Amino acid sequence: MAKVQIETSARHVHVTQETLEILFGKGAALTPKKDLSQPGQFACVERVDVVGPKRTLSGVSILGPCRSADQVEISLTDARSIGLTVPVRESGDLAGTPGCKLVGPCGEVEIKEGVIAAKRHIHTTPEDAAAMGLADKQIVSLKVENADRTTIFGDVVVRVSPKYATYAHFDTDEANAAAMTGVVYGEIIK
Repeated sequence: MAKVQIETSARHVHVTQETLEILFGKGAALTPKKDLSQPGQFACVERVDVVGPKRTLSGVSILGPCRSADQVEISLTDARSIGLTVPVRESGDLAGTPGCKLVGPCGEVEIKEGVIAAKRHIHTTPEDAAAMGLADKQIVSLKVENADRTTIFGDVVVRVSPKYATYAHFDTDEANAAAMTGVVYGEIIK
């Protein structure tokens, strides 16, 4: 029985260097606040407002380093609250997704696309994937057991890379649905 630790991925934004400089001023750089579980990734001191047609999510974390495209990852509840209908997608699969406005202390950027609810996924190293009998892009389920709300989550995509550390990522809606708190492991069901 293979298990993987599940982390809750709260709403966040990825920005390009160009967007960062519009939002925070020419020559701006991301300031690491906290390292994340994935090597080289970090939560930043810098925060932005995400503006939708109905309302604004204030003070949303930016994750670094800068990327080649702007991307906003929010829960489906967040999306509805700000007036957007967003698809569930893997990170980076942004074609045809809605956009929004990002507002920082020095400016604002209207992104034409890039707002998604992230598909549940497992990041894993090739070695860990082999040990668990998993392959890149394989779809599995994760069973989360607890006293109040044992839940089986389907449609979890496996992402294998030597650049990853082995963790599953669920958004806040999913974590809340299963009453996840503290350190949580999910049993992989193939």
